[in-house]
Amino acid sequence: MAATPAPPQAPPKPTWDPRRPEPPFPWLRPTIRIRLTLLYGGMFLIAGILLLSIIYLLAANALNVGSDLPFKVVTGTVSSESCNITSTQLPAADLNHALNECVNEQRQHALDNLLSRSLLALLGLAIIAFAFGYAMAGRVLSPLGRITRTARAVAGSDLSRRIELDGPDDELKELADTFDDMLERLQRAFTAQQRFVGNASHELRTPLAINRTLLEVHLSDPGAPVELQQLGKTLLATNERSEQLVEGLLLLARSDNQIVERKPVDLAEVAEQAVDQVHAEAEAKGVEIRGERLSAVVQGNGVLLERIALNLVQNAVRYNVQEGGWVEVTTEVQHGQAVLVVSNTGPVVPAYEIDNLFEPFKRLRGADRTGSDKGVGLGLSIVRSVARAHGGHIYAQPREGGGLVMRVTLPI
Repeated sequence: MAATPAPPQAPPKPTWDPRRPEPPFPWLRPTIRIRLTLLYGGMFLIAGILLLSIIYLLAANALNVGSDLPFKVVTGTVSSESCNITSTQLPAADLNHALNECVNEQRQHALDNLLSRSLLALLGLAIIAFAFGYAMAGRVLSPLGRITRTARAVAGSDLSRRIELDGPDDELKELADTFDDMLERLQRAFTAQQRFVGNASHELRTPLAINRTLLEVHLSDPGAPVELQQLGKTLLATNERSEQLVEGLLLLARSDNQIVERKPVDLAEVAEQAVDQVHAEAEAKGVEIRGERLSAVVQGNGVLLERIALNLVQNAVRYNVQEGGWVEVTTEVQHGQAVLVVSNTGPVVPAYEIDNLFEPFKRLRGADRTGSDKGVGLGLSIVRSVARAHGGHIYAQPREGGGLVMRVTLPI
């Protein structure tokens, strides 16, 4: 009978622990609480010692002054410069009363002098304590400023920045190390996303371009049947719509990031370029484009800002009334911000549908907003994404009588 094979042994346990090892005496760790306790406790102790020393010196000086007799005996009479004692002969009882009053007055003068000097010493120590405390607090909290500056740099899409805080192993060092680990993971995620967007753009554009070329070649054949030509035109329109969808998705993915390289861009020129590109379509639909475009220079990416104006003007022209429609495009500077306003006539838009217009592939209910010849449903999503990347905002408001008013504000 064959021997039963021995069960497989469990794999050996790892000899290292990925977690941070615990110190042998965790209560001796120089935490922020312990450091602040020692710092402010030591400051209080030093201030108390200084104050007691000053009060002691002032009291000793006051006692020395108060120990001198405020009067002197002159040939049987009493004379004083600080007390109200006449130099005439006085009875014993009156003389003793006058001497007591003089001593009490001298003591009160010494106490008043001590109090005033103590208050001045306290004021001086308070000023020194506040200045020293402010300097020490700035020194203790300087790592937080470093973390804040790094986070602000990361907010500008510079994910390569790291804090790399050195110093004692306290809560701030732990926070900085955790933040560095998070930045490392974010940088890997964004790098993978950019690589995916690049690969996807190549993989999606190539077959669509091939399909478009093949369809155009077949449509150029004059001997092709009418049914085949009609089918080719339909497929070509569908292929063109797919290309627009891919371009819109890629632009939406890229515009979600902050703009790193910024250049001066005039919104008036951007709006003029958009109006020129949509002018032929507006004439074909009988839509008048008007409005005054004043200079409003911002710092940003000119191509993406032109996409904002182009998408807004295209939507304003396409979603308009059949006759007598108009689109008003204005640019100006208001309250330190560059403002682009695109308003148009069109169908009535309920106020509760405004937020849905900025979502990808979301359109207003109704047949006039769902036609395949009016875009792929990404225009306003791209506008909002590009505006946020430039630190701006977009607001939509229904017009009385139909249409919308789109207002884009960008920092100068």
